[in-house]
Order: sequence, then structure tokens, then C-alpha cells
Amino acid sequence: MLSVIIGLDWTYLGLECAGLFIVFINSTYKSVTSPCFLGVLAQENLPGDQFARGSSYIAASYVKYLEGAGARVVPIRINRTEEEYVNIFYSINGCQSTAANDAGDYFPIWGTCQGFQQLSVLTANKNLLTLTDTKAVALPLTLTPAAQSSRLFRSFPKDLLQSLAEENITSNFHSWSLSFRNAKLKRFYKILSTNNDGKKEFISTMEAYRYPFYAVQWHPEKSPFEWIDKPGMVHSSSAVRASFYTASFFISEAMKNHHHFSSPLEEERALIYNFSPVFRGIHAVFVQNYYFD
Repeated sequence: MLSVIIGLDWTYLGLECAGLFIVFINSTYKSVTSPCFLGVLAQENLPGDQFARGSSYIAASYVKYLEGAGARVVPIRINRTEEEYVNIFYSINGCQSTAANDAGDYFPIWGTCQGFQQLSVLTANKNLLTLTDTKAVALPLTLTPAAQSSRLFRSFPKDLLQSLAEENITSNFHSWSLSFRNAKLKRFYKILSTNNDGKKEFISTMEAYRYPFYAVQWHPEKSPFEWIDKPGMVHSSSAVRASFYTASFFISEAMKNHHHFSSPLEEERALIYNFSPVFRGIHAVFVQNYYFD
């Protein structure tokens, strides 16, 4: 089951958050074990990265985050030819988000950080972001009444939900946050949690009412796999458990879709295993990166 992570050019919004917009589409050649393959979109290399090779990268923490919950990862490289992308999307039977889901095809979508913000822009058709003091800070979630019965959180153990609500265990690395200003957005998404930087309240977790679309402003992948010593990085057992349950939930959603590659060979050629991560130092923003031409 292939999942694809897709991003857009954010320069027109002036966004600074290091994150991904994730569109997961479950697709696999049906084998005996039926593994779940999740695709991750590479990003342009960060300015000043002395370890950079080629033109793009994927932080290994995203790969480990998904693999740790039982998935296998497929890198989706940027700046490829149109023909190559046509072949990729032909293999996964397209990516038409809401239209595909309306047609009865279950296409889960996940957004993290900038991906969360991007989903809000695509839904509201306007920029609803506001500046907040949330760069490198760990926060508890203010869970809404809808959270406990939500698809995302209802399978979380009660003690873990309590930890999410009471402990500073969600890593935030964003300068922009999502306000409540748009009625269309609130009709499309159920708000599961909010946060407050001391002055402004913003949405931090949401899921669509009608579609398997999910988004978090915080970074569930950082706690188990990134080790830079700075505020916002939390490695407690509660934070690591939250990471696992979040990834596990989304993989269970992706497995409901039954698109397929044309052959096992096509799957093998697509895997992240064809590339080696580069160690950037234990105190780097990303401990390991995969680099691509």
C-alpha cells in the first residue's frame, strides 16, 4: 500500500516551519504479507547544509517514524520529469483527494506542520495563518470534546490522552499557526485540539468530517528520532508512545485502500532501501538525512 507525500511551494506565504505535507495513498502489489508502503516527498536541500548531496533530501526521522509502526517507505524525489511523475501516479491510480473519496476510493491524507497549514489553505482558499511564539517549544494539547470520539484519538489509551493533555510532550517548530477565522474550514474539519502561545489560541490537531484527512501542527516524529539539545525536543516515554500511536493509526487508515503497483519488482525499485542515510551529527537539526539527485 503506497502512500505519497506531496508538497507545494510555500514561498508565497513566507512560511518557515520545517515540516512536510503528507498525502498518503495506500497502494501495493498484493503479496502474501501485504506490507504497507508509505511515500515521502523529498524537499530542496537546506541552505548551508555542509552534508548536502544532490538537490534534495528527506529527514530520516520521517522514515524511521513510519517504519517504526510497521510501514515501508518509498521516497518521492522532486524535480523529476513529467513522464516519471505520470508513471508514479499511474501506478497508484491517481491522487484526486476529495474527488477520489467521493467516488468511493479511500485516500487517506496526512499533514504535519507546514502540511497542516497547507491543508487549511487548500480548504479555505485563503491564508488563515497568524504569527505565534511557537518556535521550538513543547506544549500539552487542549483537547476538545470531539477528541475522545474522533477517529484519530479514540484508540489511544486513556492514560496517553491524559499525558497529551497535561504534559509538555508535543514538539512545535513553527512561526505561523492556524486561526479559527473561516467558517468553511470549520465545516470541513473537526477540531480535536487547540493550543495557546500565551496570547493567541490556534488549532493544533484536526480531522475532516467526511474524508480520511488528518493534520497536526506539532511533530510526532521528532521525539523518538531527533536529538538536538534545544527547547521543544521531548524524549519522555509519553512523547514516544504518542509518536507510535499516531503513526500506527495512519498506517491502519492507509491499509484500507487497495491500489497496487504493477509488480513486486516495481515495488523493490521504489524503496528507500536503495539509498543510504548520511549521519550529520548527533546535535544537528536532523541527525540523519537521505539525499537525492
